Amino acid sequence: MSEVIASRRAALLVAAAGFFLLTPSHVQAQWWKRAPVDFEECADAAEKAATKTEKTSALADCNAKFAGRRKPGGGYSYYDFLQDRSFDIAGPNPTPDEQKKIDESYTAYLANQRRSQEAAQAAARQQREQQEKQAQQIQQVALRTEVERVPVPVERPKVQQTAGPRAKGAACAKGSFSCEWPRLSEGLNDLKKLFNPTPGKPARKG
Repeated sequence: MSEVIASRRAALLVAAAGFFLLTPSHVQAQWWKRAPVDFEECADAAEKAATKTEKTSALADCNAKFAGRRKPGGGYSYYDFLQDRSFDIAGPNPTPDEQKKIDESYTAYLANQRRSQEAAQAAARQQREQQEKQAQQIQQVALRTEVERVPVPVERPKVQQTAGPRAKGAACAKGSFSCEWPRLSEGLNDLKKLFNPTPGKPARKG
């Protein structure tokens, strides 16, 4: 916490010193007859400076001397640009206790900023995971749809086989070729045996 507060105060000092760096160093800062009590009184006196350069230098000096600004209803407010917030203070500058509360508020502000950032990162990560999950689901549905579109091979129709040789003893029409052919075939076989005897056996002499 001390490092945070130290860096915060350093930033405030740098911001205040910036006003002096913008003006020539030879301009006299203590130009008023009576020391002003707050920023508004100091700024009113600065407006009466002889030159524009002196006026700019005087306003920068007022801003460095007084951190608070008058409130319309009385009292003062201090604007902390590091946390973009105003604080009510009793006088033209914060007291040590008031400065301590401002510093504690800044520490809490940083913690809230960190928590908000972590929450935003977690929400973004969750959203990214949901999007990836939805993409996977869409891809799976598309794949199933593509599979359903592929035509299934149709089984070839069975060719009815023609009837084989007629079984023995089966009835047939008398005089048909299918009935007469077996007898003719047997007769032709007998003739072949008669004219072509089996080798090794002498042919019969008549």
